[in-house]
Amino acid sequence: MELSSVPIEVPAGLNVIVGQSHFVKTVEDIHEVMVGVSPYLEFGVAFCEASGPCLIRTSGNAEDLVELAARNVESIGAGHAFIVYLRNAFPINVLNALQQVPEVCTVYCATANPLEVLVAQTDLGRGIIGVVDGMPPAGIETPQDRDERRALLRAIGYKL
Repeated sequence: MELSSVPIEVPAGLNVIVGQSHFVKTVEDIHEVMVGVSPYLEFGVAFCEASGPCLIRTSGNAEDLVELAARNVESIGAGHAFIVYLRNAFPINVLNALQQVPEVCTVYCATANPLEVLVAQTDLGRGIIGVVDGMPPAGIETPQDRDERRALLRAIGYKL
């Protein structure tokens, strides 16, 4: 077995979700969930088919995000892996609905941070074994840090 780290593009202003699914209709079902979240949400989804023609299946409502998703899921190259790129929404707006898609088995991460996907290669193929999402901790929050965190959540409307 060979292990590798695959860097994932996360352009400024975008969020990315990386997961694993189990059926070719994943792309259409994720598309339906995304359009139901918000009329302002722009997204692209790509999915690595793991049998039959083994194609990368794509969908979305923003062609640049569809292309970005296809390019990055191709670099992962793991069967049943999927990537969703989001613009004008945060993962918190879509994660619950996404995880309710019957084909979705695992969501590895949802982030706007620098991201690497850890991939194992065997004679059978490739599989995601985890992710590296962002940077390591720089310390424990102080009371001032806590106050700033709480103020931010209220300023952006996630807490009252």
